Amino acid sequence: MKQCTIKSPCVFKGKGIHSGKAVEMTVLPVPENHGIVFQRIDLPGLPCVKAEISNVYKVKRSTSLRYGKAKVRTTEHLLAALFCLGIDNALIQLDSEELPIMDGSSAKFVEEFLNVGIMEQNAEREYAAVCEKIVCEDPKSGSRIEIEPADEESFDVTIDFNSRVVGIQRANLDKNINFAEEIAPCRTFCFFKDVKPLLALGLIKGGDLENALVIDEPKGYLNDTPLRFENECARHKLLDLAGDFCLAGKHLKCKVTAYKPGHKINTEAVMALVKKLNDE
Repeated sequence: MKQCTIKSPCVFKGKGIHSGKAVEMTVLPVPENHGIVFQRIDLPGLPCVKAEISNVYKVKRSTSLRYGKAKVRTTEHLLAALFCLGIDNALIQLDSEELPIMDGSSAKFVEEFLNVGIMEQNAEREYAAVCEKIVCEDPKSGSRIEIEPADEESFDVTIDFNSRVVGIQRANLDKNINFAEEIAPCRTFCFFKDVKPLLALGLIKGGDLENALVIDEPKGYLNDTPLRFENECARHKLLDLAGDFCLAGKHLKCKVTAYKPGHKINTEAVMALVKKLNDE
């Protein structure tokens, strides 16, 4: 299969969910073998940060990247859109540190990319394929991710927050599931009890009921809008997982099974995958 890029630039305006700062982001088509690269056009020298696992520097409630003094925060929703639509090459220009949260999902990114069109390029796409199972576990949280050999890319996610409202949810993504319609619209979420602690850490300053589901245990969701899917929370965790796996720098020929995933264990699993590929 060939590499792909978008046919025309796409512009997004919004605010960062953690910083609360206004940001304009432009996603540009680029030549083959360029990869996915962020560029801080607000900084001297217009520094770039490549979307790869070695540039991960922070995974608290989002996945943030850094190269030199240049940082980009909350990359996962955009990377999920690029990865799952098969867009291998893009330059992402930002005039602030954090990507726009939009409605808390990948829906707007997907909509715009499909609207301008995706263009096949001449170079062949690279794939990551493993010969044996890779397992990453966090005994403290109970999180676990398995990466198994497979002919095609797939993700299977189960979440359990010990919540009466959310319950135990499962979601999956493979070639038979339409990412744009069934996964991309699913919004980020948090529990109301966590709002004050997160604000105290300098996070979610741009969060509101328009860009996140807020769960008030055991009453229910505080949002006026209905859930987009009964298992929207699990689908969003799958979206996050796919965005983090984009940092492997290749598409996958393996099955990823995740129990209680989060950005910390997601990125640890990607690191283990990349290390395994480099050792083989």
